[in-house]
Amino acid sequence: MAATFEKLVAGDTIEGPQLQVTRESIRLFCDGSLDYNPLHLDDDYMKGNFGKTNFGGIIMHGMNNFGLITRMITDWAYPAGAIHRRLETRWVKPVRPGDTIQPVGIIKATQITAHSRWVLIDVLVRNQNDEKVATGEAMVEFPPVAKLA
Repeated sequence: MAATFEKLVAGDTIEGPQLQVTRESIRLFCDGSLDYNPLHLDDDYMKGNFGKTNFGGIIMHGMNNFGLITRMITDWAYPAGAIHRRLETRWVKPVRPGDTIQPVGIIKATQITAHSRWVLIDVLVRNQNDEKVATGEAMVEFPPVAKLA
């Protein structure tokens, strides 16, 4: 069922699709993004310390979290004629092959302005252990209510 601005309440949730992360899904994202950083492809490179962190193996692109969140919001907003206007995220924990991740959105606030209707959404991505791997905030614009002449 499509989202309806008038029925949205702070605390309402949106769930996105799960992604089972594999070496293949990471490689496909490398191909799609043209980002072939050894962080995502080379286990030998990742055996040592990377900066101050020892990842112990390859990790998924953080932008893959961004893509999952974008898909969740678009799938939720588009049927209602709403537009995904802004997304800010930060990566909290690395995602590895074998993890299953899922984006979630929590309605934070709604606001009506002279020209539009806005929804502020806290977003996060969790892994199979219910650990946050990404957090952020999104904004969605619903079309204004048509005025009767």
